Amino acid sequence: MSWQQFYLGAFLVGFLWSAISFLAGAIHLPHFHFHGHAYGHGAFAKGGVRSSGLSPFNFGTAAAFLAWFGGTGYLLERYSNIWAYLGLFVSLMSGLGGAAVVFWFLAKLIRHDEQLDPADYEMVGVLGRVASPIRSGRTGELIYSRAGTRRAAAARSEDGAEIPRDTEVIVTRYDKGIAYVRRWEEMSGEKFE
Repeated sequence: MSWQQFYLGAFLVGFLWSAISFLAGAIHLPHFHFHGHAYGHGAFAKGGVRSSGLSPFNFGTAAAFLAWFGGTGYLLERYSNIWAYLGLFVSLMSGLGGAAVVFWFLAKLIRHDEQLDPADYEMVGVLGRVASPIRSGRTGELIYSRAGTRRAAAARSEDGAEIPRDTEVIVTRYDKGIAYVRRWEEMSGEKFE
């Protein structure tokens, strides 16, 4: 195998990996998840540790490395009279540079990705205001604020009583997309006139 064939093979593998990855994401090809599941848990398990994000050794950076390494090496071997080991060094540096650019780009995108906390979506205890009156045994609408945004949910009275519009309520349970509410004044023991 000559150096040209070696570099061309590396370029083709890297380019094809990149193309397949792009097409799989663009046209939503099925994803094959091979997750290993461990049963049970360790006695000394850590909790609440968040990873720093993207690993520098991933599929995208490997594909970029191979494409840049192979492409640079092939062009140097084919069109220049450079010494083979110097060409290998230049190709390695080019591959590392291409992989670094892909890594930094992906790290910039993923940095703002947040871990979702189920407690942020817990409806029990949410204070809101009735936007559409809740008739006896019927469903109305609840307006509440969460994470700085105004949201709405279907609501029913916990005890089946009517609740007029603009009444402050608190969610006591949430089932199948419907918030079951009680008047805030009942829960707090205060009377507002």
